[in-house]
Amino acid sequence: MKLKLIVLTTSMCLASLASHATVFFHNFGTTAIGGSGNWDGYNLDSPDSISQSTSQVYKGTTSIKSQVVYQGTGYTGRYHAMVSLDNVYHPGDTGFYGFAFYLMSAWQFQNQQYQLFQFIADFSNLGCSETFMPSSMVWVYGNTLNTRRKYGAACPVSSQHITQYNNVATVSAGVWHTIEIQANWQSDNTGYYKLWFDGTKVVEEYNCQTTVADPNNRYFRMDTGIYANSWHDDGHMTGTQGTRYAYFDEIGWGSTFADANPAAW
Repeated sequence: MKLKLIVLTTSMCLASLASHATVFFHNFGTTAIGGSGNWDGYNLDSPDSISQSTSQVYKGTTSIKSQVVYQGTGYTGRYHAMVSLDNVYHPGDTGFYGFAFYLMSAWQFQNQQYQLFQFIADFSNLGCSETFMPSSMVWVYGNTLNTRRKYGAACPVSSQHITQYNNVATVSAGVWHTIEIQANWQSDNTGYYKLWFDGTKVVEEYNCQTTVADPNNRYFRMDTGIYANSWHDDGHMTGTQGTRYAYFDEIGWGSTFADANPAAW
């Protein structure tokens, strides 16, 4: 009787945990806009491109190919080639977010930033000099993985603060990697921020500010793909690789780690 009671109790606990898991978004490496599992739009600068590919996939039959092409010192664009999902978090939310990525096998590891993932919102109604403001981001610098959290007042820009987590993992070209983030988005010191790389937790910080204080409590959208921001910010390209691309697959958001883990669904 005791053994049966223990088994029954354990089963009930597992069922209870499963019932509280909520998948908010799963994309299986497709570029379609509108509808369940599809994107709300693209964050795309010409002549950069977003396409659906079958040449490299993490799972299934397709992935998203993101490509950026350097245009020289006179170009004023920002080199975005990202898919976008609106209304992903606002202050007070907690969630898990994840994706798989594959850098082209010939990728040159230079000391410039190449963003892979970001949360961003439009703050133009506050009259700030920065209209679209990214909060947390994930990027490659050289062959290292890096991330950050942004906090403080949204406006003026001088009131914003950034904590970076540099060189948290080593990234290889020509192989698939996975990223998962768990964040409790708070503008006071009650938040937390965690990041896993290839299944290993490499960032974990509690009792911290994880997003900006916003009088409108607006939503941030989620962008996935390449953003070669250093080409714009530095005013030049380091190295000789003026065309770069990467593949992205199994992009998820939910209430549990499994919802965001590309290997789990």
